[in-house]
Amino acid sequence: MVGRKRNTPQRGARQQANRGGGGNEPDIYQQMLAEAGVSAPAVSSPERPLKRRRGVASSPDRAVSEKAEPAVLSSLSSSVGEASRSKTEKPGDGDEEAEEDDDEMEFEDVAIPEPTLQTLELDSDDDEEDEDEALQFEDVQFNMPLPDEASQSQEPQELELNLSAQKSAMTSKQGADRRKPLKKEEKERRIDIHKTHLLCLLTHVAKRNHWCNDAQVQESLRPHLTDKMVQYLTPGTNLSQFGRTESLKNGLKLVADMWKNKFEITERGMRRALWAEKVEDLDSYELPDDMESCLDKSDFRQAAKTLQGSRDVGAQLYCALLRSIGVRARLVYREMAAAVSTTSGAGPSTARRRLGHPNATDYRFEPTAAPSRPRPTFASPKKIRESPYPIYWVEILDVGHQKWQPTDPVVTHTFWKPRVFEPPITDQENCLCYVVAFNEDGTAKDVTRRYAKGYTAKTRRLRIETAVDDGKKWWRKVMKTFQPAVVDDLDQIEDIELASVEAREPMPRNVQDFKGHPVYALERHLRRHEVLAPGAVPSGTVSAGARAPLEKVFRRKDVRIARSAEKWFRLGREVKPLEIPAKWLPKRVQKRRFGRDEEAEQESNEGDAGIPIYTSDQTELYEPPPVRNGRVPKNKFGNIEVYVPSMVPKGGVHIASEYARRAAYLLGIDCAPALTGFQFKGRQGTAVLNGVVVAKEYEEAVRAVIQGMVDLEQEMEDDKRRYVALKLWRRFLVGLRIRERIWSGVGEDERKEADRQAELEAELGGAESDETEEFDMVVDDDDEGGGGFLVE
Repeated sequence: MVGRKRNTPQRGARQQANRGGGGNEPDIYQQMLAEAGVSAPAVSSPERPLKRRRGVASSPDRAVSEKAEPAVLSSLSSSVGEASRSKTEKPGDGDEEAEEDDDEMEFEDVAIPEPTLQTLELDSDDDEEDEDEALQFEDVQFNMPLPDEASQSQEPQELELNLSAQKSAMTSKQGADRRKPLKKEEKERRIDIHKTHLLCLLTHVAKRNHWCNDAQVQESLRPHLTDKMVQYLTPGTNLSQFGRTESLKNGLKLVADMWKNKFEITERGMRRALWAEKVEDLDSYELPDDMESCLDKSDFRQAAKTLQGSRDVGAQLYCALLRSIGVRARLVYREMAAAVSTTSGAGPSTARRRLGHPNATDYRFEPTAAPSRPRPTFASPKKIRESPYPIYWVEILDVGHQKWQPTDPVVTHTFWKPRVFEPPITDQENCLCYVVAFNEDGTAKDVTRRYAKGYTAKTRRLRIETAVDDGKKWWRKVMKTFQPAVVDDLDQIEDIELASVEAREPMPRNVQDFKGHPVYALERHLRRHEVLAPGAVPSGTVSAGARAPLEKVFRRKDVRIARSAEKWFRLGREVKPLEIPAKWLPKRVQKRRFGRDEEAEQESNEGDAGIPIYTSDQTELYEPPPVRNGRVPKNKFGNIEVYVPSMVPKGGVHIASEYARRAAYLLGIDCAPALTGFQFKGRQGTAVLNGVVVAKEYEEAVRAVIQGMVDLEQEMEDDKRRYVALKLWRRFLVGLRIRERIWSGVGEDERKEADRQAELEAELGGAESDETEEFDMVVDDDDEGGGGFLVE
């Protein structure tokens, strides 16, 4: 941070400044060459630098050195055919009158000078967001044991330093844990797969929820409930609020015990989808032989009779059981969609790698039997080893408190405990990303915030809302298809409850959870172009380690976006005079590492502090020089920069048309090509010119000429199509005349016989008649049409 204010160079002064050296200064380069006895080079211009650091418009030595010759624009009303063109060019007494008529329709050929091309070096603040998304850093735990009293009392021992072992260990660790960031195309592909997987899962659960309403299924399950269970589960309105809730709890306890004893888990349910490193790995992948066999409604009805199947089917049948006696029950499903992973490559899967697990094909779910355990002589059912957390469970409505409560009699054997359903991040078979509850009428709601312990800090990172910019909008559009037509009071109460749960979420305790947090922020996690607002007050502190000092926690609303002066100018703003930069960005230098080029931030020791950036409060709206006497102000390239509409000078108007520049030159008025942006290919940007800026008083005239040019071009296209159509009609008429001449001496009976024979041959084999060969004509490529009709 600089201790004093400095004068910020204005845009106009920077454009009009002379970049050349002073005329009175001695030519040191020439003197050195003379002393060395070397002849001076023929080119006196300074050598072009290898790379420019800042993304400003190129100076004359970086612009295109060879000036393009001015292009001569041809007349818009040139004739269609070459014959008519040659006729107007031949001198003669008979053609003078035709030439005068053509001159009245044509515009005069005008030579328009080509604008000087501008190039732009991609600045660091243009692509810093993309680079920050591509680079992922993992937290590293340092386990350093503290010396205890026993170790201090021991006698000193000789230590042996073995650097080779440490070097080999570090090399193997780097080769195993280092994972390259995904490319943009691969990341987009994974996001599309993630969306498709979500839609497929929602459709699957919607169908299972519909099966729970099947009359045959409910009739098969209803006899398992006793009258006492039904009485508890359907409390009367004569009970108090507390009494109705307690009656519902007692009924759930009885039904859960019954269901635990009667339903048998014989198959494997759904589990989390993992990413495969290569497509070839899927060729050798085989599903377990004990996967769920309930594929259609008939299988579901059979499972309701036998009370056997996967634990997913058990939760679904339990939902159908409660609905059979009128209990308002939801089928809740944990969406385990393929998480969007931002890294690829080999490496062990750790607990901190939350964005998907690699090597899906290497992960085996088959149980392994202990070798020392003797095999039983009798037939025993195969033990299913799955995640200790369910995929399906049920929510029932506590009518007394108007609140939905979870119950799970299959896996966790709990009810009224929503916090026991979230698995840890070490569970590779299960993950809580999306929790969707389906009502009996087919409507659904996202209730993830009810079950996630750290929705804002952890769960939100795994969802589509944070993977892409429009992810939140996309997910809202998907869930809109499951919304009820009329939102009742119960839905509004639940929405308020879920919002309050998210608002009451405490401050994270882990430093890594603050990264990307929408409410809190640490100064270490600020991006290159993010700074804290002046006078920001910390909301608390967090421990960064046993021996590290406490770090201050700030509100995300106190974080400001800072940009360079050039970036602000491209947004239509300029830095106020005498403003101190909010931050200095260190220079980025290219370095070679691990076989590829990487960019690293490095403080310069040569007196250059880097690029100064400013916040929005330090800028003001840019006001370009006004248009005076019909003359439009231009930069040194002969253009005018109009990145935003506010950059149009006073007294001028921006006409965005491809004919605007030609129209202005035909009218003889001053104009400036409008530079509206840059098109980047790699790190080099080429100026994009869109229309011109002219004086306000000439707007109507220029637009009238543009409309005339558009009408004239449309007329030329119509003439061309008309010419093609007439040419085809001429061929058709000539063919008819030839046919009529051939058949002129043939009698009527013979004509009818020939036509009948031709029709017979066409019906039999589709062969062409010899008498109609004259109509098999070849049409030129430029005469393509619709049989004489105008082609749209």
